[in-house]
Amino acid sequence: MSTITLDAVRKVYSGNVEAVKGVSIDIADGEFIVLVGPSGCGKSTLLRMIAGLEEITTGEISIGERVVNKVDPADRDIAMVFQNYALYPHMSVHNNLAYGLKNRGMAKAEIDRRVKEAARILEIGDYLDRKPRALSGGQRQRVAMGRAIVREPAAFLFDEPLSNLDAKLRVQMRVEIKRLQKSLGTTSVYVTHDQLEAMTLADRLVVLNGGGIEQIGAPIDVYDKPASTFVASFIGSPAMNLFDVSGDANGLALVKGKGLSGANIHGRSALKLGVRPEHLSVVDAKGDGSTGLDLEIKVNVLEPVGAESYIYGELLDGGGEIVVRVESHARFETGETVFLRAEQKDVHFFDAVTGKRIGD
Repeated sequence: MSTITLDAVRKVYSGNVEAVKGVSIDIADGEFIVLVGPSGCGKSTLLRMIAGLEEITTGEISIGERVVNKVDPADRDIAMVFQNYALYPHMSVHNNLAYGLKNRGMAKAEIDRRVKEAARILEIGDYLDRKPRALSGGQRQRVAMGRAIVREPAAFLFDEPLSNLDAKLRVQMRVEIKRLQKSLGTTSVYVTHDQLEAMTLADRLVVLNGGGIEQIGAPIDVYDKPASTFVASFIGSPAMNLFDVSGDANGLALVKGKGLSGANIHGRSALKLGVRPEHLSVVDAKGDGSTGLDLEIKVNVLEPVGAESYIYGELLDGGGEIVVRVESHARFETGETVFLRAEQKDVHFFDAVTGKRIGD
């Protein structure tokens, strides 16, 4: 096991295209870090630089006490799990697991011990004589993880390893990866664009946008207090509702639509107001906005999803779209007017220009 430190790491491609913009992260020994963000945000490039598969333009990467900028990938003491499994199709599962160890000149007895231990941990002992083509997608991914485990590396690097699996199997494998990482205690860096996957796996999230870090923190902290409108709209499903707001000495008013919030925020005259779907409650009548957020909306769609339902609607007077979580058996008709309320503590404010969070 080992720490991983990134100090002002940049990656600039030809044409002065800056893919990673001075990223600094300290990853503790045994920590599970998830790099999350949309396509093109730099997360896979960052992972490949840690692995040594991409050259660093400037900055420094350390694994343990060793700076690895000029160290070959094979000598960095890391193991990488890819989304396409990267298994040798002509080899048995046993030989896929053992191949890298044989190349390192390891004794047969030690190879057999490590292969059997990995097979036990991943419950793939019955498949050791099979070829990859005889395995399901989930079984192949277990073999790919087993090939990483047998190396007993200082760190695991995961590059969207579940993206090729169906939805049900992804949930199962998420649980397996989390259990496995906690059991082994190996420092892990995991890349995904799936914010639900990121939330369930991470000890800490690193939310990336445009090659830079938007926010680092425990998943629940990032969810509860997003540092920017980007984080607010990316983390959470459905995303946080965001509205343009104007303010004066009398308080805040939605720029479009009907609704008031009862406090002026630090003298700003223009900002964004955010509220998550689960923090909006359906009420019998519209309030005056003196102690919270009161809204009047028109229902467009009611979407039942089992344990809960979602209202997709729009603020009256053309004030924008809104999503509200309601209980599973709630019934609302298209075109119906609904009154909503959110408590002041559940309302977020962001600077209208920078998108940065205002207040705690």
